[in-house]
Amino acid sequence: MTSQSNSIYDYSVTNIDGTSRSMSDFKGKVLLIVNTASKCGFTPQYKALQALYDTYGADKFAVLGFPCNQFGKQEQADEAEISQFCELNFGVNFPLFAKIEVNGDKADPLYKFLKKQAKGLLGSESIKWNFTKFLVSAEGQVLERFAPTTTPESLEQKIKALVN
Repeated sequence: MTSQSNSIYDYSVTNIDGTSRSMSDFKGKVLLIVNTASKCGFTPQYKALQALYDTYGADKFAVLGFPCNQFGKQEQADEAEISQFCELNFGVNFPLFAKIEVNGDKADPLYKFLKKQAKGLLGSESIKWNFTKFLVSAEGQVLERFAPTTTPESLEQKIKALVN
């Protein structure tokens, strides 16, 4: 993972069960990558994210959830509790990953890459809150960043255009 990385496929992440996974496993799929939290005002977005995954998922599309406790300490649970919470409350079966940091010196390398590729408001790289979303092409290119207030439903037309 050098600074010369050109796509998300150059990175590896840790699944919520602790196993390593290469992002290249998602080659050919449009991705919506989201930093999540279980005790956030935006947590109900899990339901809409799952609906998108159910509609476009498996073959051509995936939602990737990365729990993070950096915003208001809204994700204090461990990975097993997070997984159970998401499944029981929102029927989540899209890929979830181990808890990460998205800002600061300990930010996950994938998130460092995402933030450089799609800057936020006024060119800022830092993630402002839970449920910030990154839309990634089937070729692994970061296309766009969306604020936490951008609902998953409002992204459906963009996703539909990319998977067809």
